[in-house]
Amino acid sequence: MARLLLMLGFLVAWAVPAQADDISAAGRGVVRVVTIAVVDDEVVGFGHGSGFAVGPDRIVTNAHVVELAGRYEGNVVIGVVPSEGDKSYQGRLIALDQERDLALIEVQGLKLPPLALYNGPIGEGEATVALGYPGNVDLATAQSASDYILPLSPVRSEGVFSGLRRLGTTGVLLHTASIARGNSGGPLLDRCGRVLGVNSALTRGDDGDASFGFAIAGSELAGFLREAGQSATLVGTNCISMEELLAQDRAAAADAAQQDAARARTAAERAAADRALAIEGARERNEATRENFMAGAAVLLVLAGLAAGGAGLMATRGKRREAIWAGGGGGVLLLGAVVLFLVRPSFDPDSVPEPTKTTSAANGVTGKLLCTLVPERSRVTVSATPEVAMDWQANGCMNGRTQYAEAPNNGWERILVPDDEQTVSVLRYEPATGTYINTRYMLGADRMAEARRLREGVALKQCAGESAGRANLATQQAAIRGALPPLPNERLVYQCHPARGTN
Repeated sequence: MARLLLMLGFLVAWAVPAQADDISAAGRGVVRVVTIAVVDDEVVGFGHGSGFAVGPDRIVTNAHVVELAGRYEGNVVIGVVPSEGDKSYQGRLIALDQERDLALIEVQGLKLPPLALYNGPIGEGEATVALGYPGNVDLATAQSASDYILPLSPVRSEGVFSGLRRLGTTGVLLHTASIARGNSGGPLLDRCGRVLGVNSALTRGDDGDASFGFAIAGSELAGFLREAGQSATLVGTNCISMEELLAQDRAAAADAAQQDAARARTAAERAAADRALAIEGARERNEATRENFMAGAAVLLVLAGLAAGGAGLMATRGKRREAIWAGGGGGVLLLGAVVLFLVRPSFDPDSVPEPTKTTSAANGVTGKLLCTLVPERSRVTVSATPEVAMDWQANGCMNGRTQYAEAPNNGWERILVPDDEQTVSVLRYEPATGTYINTRYMLGADRMAEARRLREGVALKQCAGESAGRANLATQQAAIRGALPPLPNERLVYQCHPARGTN
């Protein structure tokens, strides 16, 4: 027994890095399951199959893959071999459903990327992919027993969904992806890498008949996990490729640009009309004021004439002093009439002020926010998508602890490279529109190690107000971005609004 446990812990120095696609991303969570029964230091049973993670340390497989554990209770070692890394692990059976042919294994010391279960509708003819470790490939390539505990990427095969069937009381998916003994317990995926079912059996292909595979339906798997008290991520959104989503975004951006241009034209026409109305109103007010000035000048002129006539009359009557006063008053009135006529207002259209424009808040959508997923703009493969609560400040500080750097197109960006997850997240917030985007890259071990190495060069860990520090952060993050694949695996788009109880 000790010798077998040592063999299960055998270290190897080679692992195949996963490609940057959805199936390879799912493959990081697929494992080989090996069972060895030992009685009186003799190997009396050996079996192997496949499995996949539904939690970081929880593996789903078929009940018949671990049937030795029931036949030789207490004398069976369950080995779990991940697709990456340099060693295998010992597992413990924690739940078994013989009727559904499902089992749940717990593994200590292993942290795998869990796969998500697809719970939406499946149409006949839709593409399917099987991942696992078919025994016929092992028989052709294995050189020794140790090869069965060597971390290797799972074998993929493609087919289509051919309909729903029942095996006994269990609902199963019929499909054409090639599977063999050893694929049992491995996942049947859609093209986005989400679990449709658990491969369990295949039809015989005697006399040239085509072979079909049976996978335990995702609804049966969800029921089994629920009864076992094991949580799992459920995704029901349609599978759309990142290229299709980006094409939709470009089309939406072009449409938005056209709408903005149309709104700008309408606003310009409205502004021109408002300007014309303002000029016309100013002209009318000016003319009324000019007429008032001229009428006033005319009145003063008449009064000046009357004063001059009075002065002359008084002079003929010998009232010299009174005549002087009346003549002086008439002169003042005449001067006032001339001044009032000269200062009458003229009209200059350029002097009319522009109509007041309504402007939006300078900082956009800030403060305490609640962000909700926009499914039609998102691509979800493995992530849960609850609402995101955040506190955004105008200087790019998120939740008072994470500094974002200025990014093109009026956005802010931060790249997160965690130690405990094989996923790099590029987080972007656009205050002008209240849009929050989480773009996720699910990487293999080698690429993840390189991203972590580059992350060490990022000096700004906390919020900082100075622009120089943010500019340096943007430069450092550019190196990480350059190491990422051309396209991500997920793109989660959220719309943010002020949280309730905030202004």
